[in-house]
Amino acid sequence: MTRYLGAFGPATVRDVQAWSGLTGLKAVIEQLRPSLVTFRDEQGVELFDLPTAPRPGEDAPAPVRLVAEFDNLVLSHAERSRVVSPEATRRLYTINGVIPGSVLIDGFVAGMWRLSRSRREAAVTIEMFGPVRRLDTARRDALTAEAERVLAFGAPGAAHEVRFAPLPGAGRS
Repeated sequence: MTRYLGAFGPATVRDVQAWSGLTGLKAVIEQLRPSLVTFRDEQGVELFDLPTAPRPGEDAPAPVRLVAEFDNLVLSHAERSRVVSPEATRRLYTINGVIPGSVLIDGFVAGMWRLSRSRREAAVTIEMFGPVRRLDTARRDALTAEAERVLAFGAPGAAHEVRFAPLPGAGRS
């Protein structure tokens, strides 16, 4: 329980149960309550966390990130709307169960990405959706830099390319 909170807190009992697959964790949380701190979310639901966990302020910048396929960030909470909008949910959680890599802008899922590679070449293709389809220069540059870090790790020695999927209707007159 405390390891989960160390990685994903603040979280609800339902979040821990969704991640672990276990039920009956309310009793465990009650035993741990004296050693935890509590908060309330916007709907008044109680959240638990470790007292020493870092909790940046609301105005702390959230860097652009490319999150791996099946990452716990998009799977480890019962209530995922804290990071995944309804549109992003429709795009990420498909009927075949494959969860693609996610693009995070300001801490929220704003797109998806994939790595394709051969022996000599590798590319990261980024597809944005929702209201951030059109990126400003700073965010596009930050995403490109993040994709280049992924390529350096995932395809060392190959020629690298970062691609942005075309917007719907792009190229039409």
